[in-house]
Amino acid sequence: MNLPETPALAPEEGKSCPNRNHTHNYLKMTTTDATPVTDTNGSESLHWYAMKVFYNKVQPLIADCKEAGLEFFAPVEVIGSLFFLRCNENSLNLFLAKHPQGISLYRLAGSRQPAVIRDHEMEVFRFVVTAGRQGLEFLGEDRPEYHMGDRVVVTDGPFKGAEGHIKRIKKDRRLVVTIPGVVAVATAYIHPSMLKKTEA
Repeated sequence: MNLPETPALAPEEGKSCPNRNHTHNYLKMTTTDATPVTDTNGSESLHWYAMKVFYNKVQPLIADCKEAGLEFFAPVEVIGSLFFLRCNENSLNLFLAKHPQGISLYRLAGSRQPAVIRDHEMEVFRFVVTAGRQGLEFLGEDRPEYHMGDRVVVTDGPFKGAEGHIKRIKKDRRLVVTIPGVVAVATAYIHPSMLKKTEA
């Protein structure tokens, strides 16, 4: 099954798009389906938001999104404590009001303002989590150390198009991909011949 197309997740200008030509076992890490989803609850722009999930509450969130026609990403096979929702801010507030317990929205530091995830960052993260479940390591919440070292883009192989920083983890040089302020994951070893340095 190919990775479903996600509406309006085109790369930002000057960014490469992860390779979608590889076949992946998508398992439970899905949006609602392959049908384009439109949030009709208001005319505001759609953005990705991240939530930390407690007490195994992911399945009710998935069911609610399917019922409401909201796009989501739930990497339950890799990171069961994270849930991502793409909607406008009005729909986000309604979603949070419907689920007052068991989830915590990521917000801007020192603010009550929801933290918006850039489309390109979400695109790369979804691609890496989906393409590389074997050997993928969840590093926890994003930290400054994961943004140090050479920034690279993968030029070949199953992760072609993915971007991140090279870090030495357990004696191997591995690609670390982050959603700033939210999460960091490390891929399996990627040969240096498949990496190209890029500007930060």
